[in-house]
Amino acid sequence: MIPRQLRTIFTGAAVILGGICTLNLASFLTIQTLRLTAEAKRRKIALPCKACRGKGFYICKLCRGNAVIQWSPLSDPIAMNPCVCPTCEGNRVQRCLNCLGKGYEV
Repeated sequence: MIPRQLRTIFTGAAVILGGICTLNLASFLTIQTLRLTAEAKRRKIALPCKACRGKGFYICKLCRGNAVIQWSPLSDPIAMNPCVCPTCEGNRVQRCLNCLGKGYEV
């Protein structure tokens, strides 16, 4: 059986930790709600991105949509090895750098 003094200390610690966790969760949810609200307002009035035409992505400029590039570690290559494109990681599209993939001008 737990002594009465230790039970009081454990109960107090549990109340304090529970309060800290509750405040942390409440502040996180408030910040997320404010961020989403501001993002929705910005999306309504913003112009579409001219680089990606409002899509947020465009064809990879390094591999030109092939998903692979020809690469050789030698400066005067004898044979070129196909490698996965490091920019798009083989997805053939890359995120627009002008709008950061949002589709509208930031």
